[in-house]
Amino acid sequence: MLRDDSLNIFVTPSTTIDVAAPRLSVIVPVRNGRMHLSRCLDALAHSDYSNFEVLVVDDCSTDNSPGIAHRYGTQYLRTPQPLGPAGARNLGARHASGDILVFVDADVVVAPETLSRMAADFADDPELAAVFGSYDDAPAWTTFISQYKNLMHHFVHQTASERATTFWAGCGAMRKNVFDEFHGFNADTYITPSIEDIALGLELTQHCRAIRLDKQIQVKHLKRWTVRNLLRADILYRAIPWTKLILTSRQLPRDLNLNYASRASSLLVGLLAAGLLVLPFSLAGVLPAKPAPLLIAILVVAVALVLLNLDVYRFFLRKRGWWFAARAVVAHWTYYFYSGVTFLCCLVMHLLRAPLAPARKASVRT
Repeated sequence: MLRDDSLNIFVTPSTTIDVAAPRLSVIVPVRNGRMHLSRCLDALAHSDYSNFEVLVVDDCSTDNSPGIAHRYGTQYLRTPQPLGPAGARNLGARHASGDILVFVDADVVVAPETLSRMAADFADDPELAAVFGSYDDAPAWTTFISQYKNLMHHFVHQTASERATTFWAGCGAMRKNVFDEFHGFNADTYITPSIEDIALGLELTQHCRAIRLDKQIQVKHLKRWTVRNLLRADILYRAIPWTKLILTSRQLPRDLNLNYASRASSLLVGLLAAGLLVLPFSLAGVLPAKPAPLLIAILVVAVALVLLNLDVYRFFLRKRGWWFAARAVVAHWTYYFYSGVTFLCCLVMHLLRAPLAPARKASVRT
């Protein structure tokens, strides 16, 4: 075991790997990943690609994740304090020897051909800066929330443009020289699992670097989603930082779940919620609005929402049947509702703070 005194971390040398080009460095950030890390590393060990190293970056785990990493003969690094996935991946990149950095989450199982496919993508296109894939359509957990969340991710990625404007680090790869040029993930802003990969992808896109969504790269997600951790992830780790990024960069990507249909759906769900809120008062005669026209308007909005998202609902129907698809519609509309509310709240706060900023600066100068 080697010690890196500059970072106060410990590094365990990796095992010898066959030589071939290009060399890949697979970086797996982990924090208390005992439930899934062994399956993640076992899948990498059975890859049909030979020239790669695996670096497990332990973000101060308190379980036996270090022992699992050592058992698979990976290069092991431990952060001096919790840094979050962004900081852990940056640390792994600094110790990587490969030309290509491959980021794989600790709860992700790659297919045998995943690394080969990534290597081929970079070999085929010398201008390609990064590539990423998607979850497969066979989630590990059978609960509705887990199936819905992972299948939605699969659908969104599989129907998006291959010419991507963002990046995904759940299973994505980037040329090391590009990663170093852009100083990696923003570990100062994103200290929890968030949109650090999306932010880096947008930065690459702004500088005209090519990012590809390779739909043949599909991996299995082992995370068990619950209503609680889904809401926490969608609102705290996605919607809020997404909105802040959009407002500060003034750039709204037309990619993945931010396409025009998604924006229109969020607006329609807001109108639907407003109509349902007003309807009881209309029925009670408290408001002058008559119930019949209001009911018709609600029905029209609901039909428009279904038609706008018909492809995804057909996808759920085809994969899991009517009962699952019906619940997926409700879950999907609920997602649009709380995402839209979060965006509006962040927007209002941003607009309220904007006029105060010059005043505060002037006060400091005086």
